[in-house]
Order: sequence, then C-alpha cells, then structure tokens
Amino acid sequence: MGRINSFYCPPERWNEPFVLDSGETQHLIKVLRTPLGATVRLFDGQGRDGLFRLISADRKGALLELESVTVHERHQTELVVALGWNKAGRRDWLLEKAVELEVAGLWFWQAGRSQGHVPEQPKDSWQPKLVAAAKQCANPWLPELATLSDLKFLVDASKRYPRRFLLWEAPGEKLIDPVLDLGGQGNVLMVLGPEGGLEKAEAETLISAGFMTRSLGSRILRWETAALLGMGLAFWAKQQLPDKLAQQ
Repeated sequence: MGRINSFYCPPERWNEPFVLDSGETQHLIKVLRTPLGATVRLFDGQGRDGLFRLISADRKGALLELESVTVHERHQTELVVALGWNKAGRRDWLLEKAVELEVAGLWFWQAGRSQGHVPEQPKDSWQPKLVAAAKQCANPWLPELATLSDLKFLVDASKRYPRRFLLWEAPGEKLIDPVLDLGGQGNVLMVLGPEGGLEKAEAETLISAGFMTRSLGSRILRWETAALLGMGLAFWAKQQLPDKLAQQ
C-alpha cells in the first residue's frame, strides 16, 4: 500500500459519525481529489489515529466510516522548549520542526530583551502550521502551545519537569550531552532566551530555581538555530532509548 493521505480531526470531533470540517474536506476533495470509497488516515493530535473509508462529501464536510484505530502511548521522555519571545520570521518554520522532532510543547515567554510583547494566548494561525507538519511526518501528537507573560510564570510552570536546562552562551559553560542530559526517562524542559540573549538577572533567577546551565557550542546561534539544535539533540537521544532498554 502506498502513502495514505492524512487529515486532522480534533479530539472534540473524534466520535461517530466521523465528519471532517469544511477546511479539511476542501483539501480532501478539491486538492487531492479523493474518490468515494478511498481509505484515508485521520489523527486527533492527542495520540490517536486510524484508517477511515470516505462515504460522502460536500461543501459542509466529509463523512467517514471507521475501519481501524490506534492509540499511541506517550514517549517515556518528552521535551518542552521555552523560547524567549521574539519577532522572528522563522517562527512558523520552527513550529513545523517541533512537530517533526516530536517536541511535546512550545512555550513562548516574555523576556527582558524580547522584541515586542508575547500574545496573551497562542495565535490561531499557529495551529494550522502544526497540523500541516503532522500530516507530512505522520506524527499523531501535536505540541502543546503556551504563552507566558513573564519569567515568574515560566519558573512556576517549570516545577513539574524533573530535568530543567538553561541553554545560553555564557563562557565556560558545560556542553550539553544528549545522552546523559537528554536521554533516559523523565521529561525535560529546555529554556532559551530571545534573539538578544538573556539578562543576567533572568539567568540568575532560573539557576536559583534549579535549572542546570548548558552550552550548545562555541558559536553564538540565532534564535531559531539554537532551538532547532536543542530539539534535534533531544530527538536523537530519544531514538536511542529503545535500544538501550533492550540491552538491559
């Protein structure tokens, strides 16, 4: 069987009768020209996906019949990345990469050197970027999106993460180890500053709150480059976990 096209059915609509909204239906019928009776994949972004048969479709939506469903367990190690808010044109690109690299959450927090102000809520335009990436890579999970108005909210939210890292460019910092720091079991929170870097007081607050400081290398990296590298290292470390458990 060749590649099966994927479509997003949010959790609140994951029940019989399974009906896609008008946007997904347009993609299903107008763009991909899916014939009646064809098998497609639906996912809800919360770990469920399944194979469905297309029964009917019109401008209002598509009706599908469930053939099989799979519930995917959460990984034993999940990564959340907290980024200092930044007016970066690469934010949409970063949202896509977070899905591809199985990041569990993206938090945008208001830092002292942030460009502009973080919105009170994640923007509606961010969700379609996550969905498009999940369709491409077949990830059944969508990252949690959150916006935090100041450092205090970030510190409070971090307390449920057993492993917390502050990634910054201070001279002499220990290089992050993807196996020792990011491998194994237990969720990880990774914090980065905005494009202009962290203020000294911000770093001191995070360190006092129990964050371990790590470096991503000898270069000063752009905002999105540092985030991508951190996510990539965590993704690589997670891929090693099944092999290590099998050897025990």
